[in-house]
Amino acid sequence: MNTPQTDPGPADDAADTDNDTSAGNQGKANATEGLRGWFTGRLPGDWFEEITIVGVLPAPETAGASDAERAAAAEGRIRRFREETRSRRIEIAREAEHKFRRKVSWGVTCADATEMFTTLSVPVMTRLRQPERRVLDTLVEAGVARSRSDALAWCVRLTGENSDAWLSRLRDALRHVEEVRDQGPGGV
Repeated sequence: MNTPQTDPGPADDAADTDNDTSAGNQGKANATEGLRGWFTGRLPGDWFEEITIVGVLPAPETAGASDAERAAAAEGRIRRFREETRSRRIEIAREAEHKFRRKVSWGVTCADATEMFTTLSVPVMTRLRQPERRVLDTLVEAGVARSRSDALAWCVRLTGENSDAWLSRLRDALRHVEEVRDQGPGGV
């Protein structure tokens, strides 16, 4: 498909600052259409199952507050936004899902906190041996998860939350293994 691409560039930014709101709105519409068209042309249709929208909220005024107070204020602002915008977000998501045939997920960032409100839960086929299934069953029996599926999701989330520290320790361990191998017989 040969569709001419336009670079919105600074001209559209300048149009947005004009006092003529119709010109500013036209510039925004052209930029939005250009972005949508570019991504539609570039991304294969079967790559993604959902559209993720993450908005940015202004950080609450917390001058002189402790870290805990700032975190609580950001969390409160996120919670308030979530509740106040729920019906409108649902309406927008339904329209987008109908138009683009993709599920819509919502999230928001405020200060240092990012929270996803909705995300698509997709079944994933996996093969686990008995010891791995026992881990999942233990999590279910302990009440950590309601099902094996929830237990596996819990494990994935925990790994994701701790992946940086864990991967760093893993890399250190691998360096140690290399050192021990180098000291071994024949320097294999």
